[in-house]
Amino acid sequence: MEYRYGADPARVRQMNNQELRDSFVFSGLFRPGALKLGHSEIDRAIVGGAVPLKDGIDLPVVKEIAAGFFCERREIGVVNIGGEGSIGVDGAGFEMENRDSLYIGRGSRDIRFFSKDPSNPAKFYLVSYPAHAAYPCKRVRRDEANILHLGSQERCNVRTIFQSIRPGIVETCQVVLGFTQLATGSIWNTMPPHTHRRRSEIYMYFDLPEAERVFHIMGEPGEIRTIVMADGEAVASPSWSMHCGAGTSAYTFVWSMGGENQEFDDMDAVKLEALG
Repeated sequence: MEYRYGADPARVRQMNNQELRDSFVFSGLFRPGALKLGHSEIDRAIVGGAVPLKDGIDLPVVKEIAAGFFCERREIGVVNIGGEGSIGVDGAGFEMENRDSLYIGRGSRDIRFFSKDPSNPAKFYLVSYPAHAAYPCKRVRRDEANILHLGSQERCNVRTIFQSIRPGIVETCQVVLGFTQLATGSIWNTMPPHTHRRRSEIYMYFDLPEAERVFHIMGEPGEIRTIVMADGEAVASPSWSMHCGAGTSAYTFVWSMGGENQEFDDMDAVKLEALG
């Protein structure tokens, strides 16, 4: 499991491009036939990717979290961004089509990922945070999410937000998760940019052509920094950092949050004229 230790605002002001990536970015998450995990010091979040082929992939016991099994003291949110698959949790099976989400509660022991067709494998993206209570596992189909249509063509940010794991749909300790899909011709996400001091956030960009990139903007509003993101890469955003992005083509991204509250609208907007 790779570690990312984050940085405070003063350190981020002095970082070069590689140092920013070393502190906040997770790459290589989706390798055929493998599972990869990464740990962020920010709110002790763990992200991962599993791409099962002919055989299933078990979620392993990770010695670094000092637990008898992965979810002994953790909960997980999962999104399938690939072909059809399924997830087994303690003998229960959850069929997972593209864009379906699954909440896995604290205390779940045996977790395994499967693809229906190895030639078109499922790609499971997972986000985990510490949990103080055990809640039931629940699958959320794409059309069962809370769906918001935002943006305008004039501002190049027409987008659809799917709030999959959130209060009112799934009961969790702290994880909130969903995805945002940009319309063709739109490139800007998360406008206006904002911070939320009560929770951190992780973006994972996908549906991005191989040669295209997203310019992820982070840092203090008056000292912004840019990280260039490729398809399948995730970037952690500290609670003090603003976050938004613009792509060289349309794309989709999974957003996930952990922290003191679960209110999607709890954010402090940043005026564009304050950026520098």
